Amino acid sequence: MRLRVRLGYALLITAGFCAANPASAQQTGTRDVARRAAIHPVSTAADMRQWLSRAPVTHAFPPDFETMLRGQASLYVIEMSTAPGCLPCADLWSKLLAFRARYGWQVRTIGAEEAMLRSGRLGLPWVGSPVAWVRAATDPNRMVPIAIGTDHAPNIARNAWLAARMLTGARTAVSVRAMSKFTGIVGVRAPASSSNPKGR
Repeated sequence: MRLRVRLGYALLITAGFCAANPASAQQTGTRDVARRAAIHPVSTAADMRQWLSRAPVTHAFPPDFETMLRGQASLYVIEMSTAPGCLPCADLWSKLLAFRARYGWQVRTIGAEEAMLRSGRLGLPWVGSPVAWVRAATDPNRMVPIAIGTDHAPNIARNAWLAARMLTGARTAVSVRAMSKFTGIVGVRAPASSSNPKGR
């Protein structure tokens, strides 16, 4: 099942079509502005913390939250893209490891090329690393993005719960509206000479 997730981030999604759309210079400029407003490349820990401090934190959780996450841990895998020297990647990875320890889910990294192809299949613009998805453990083609950029741990957990609901038949539009807004806090692009695919 291929999920076309709107995600409610019109600025982010619109920006992704800039390169493919032969629009006027004015339209291109507007999309560039939208992209810069939605994506926040950071190169220092202080910058990352500053952007994270602006992101709302989820406080309301469904009654079955803990039970469902632990009870269905074997059904899902969380995968994230990463890049050399990427501070947000290391931050998100540490939070996913804590999520794994608490709820028992598998977590793994994927390469940038796979991440770009995956984003394209879901209609998401490639904005850099990290991006995280929940996918069905038995079907690599059924997945839902849960983070674009690093995020607060409660938001990641809530988004994972919602992704699992979506993958088991919950109405996509309803689930998407309940997701935490993606922060867009991504790493600065690594130098072209770097060959290490992992940024931890």
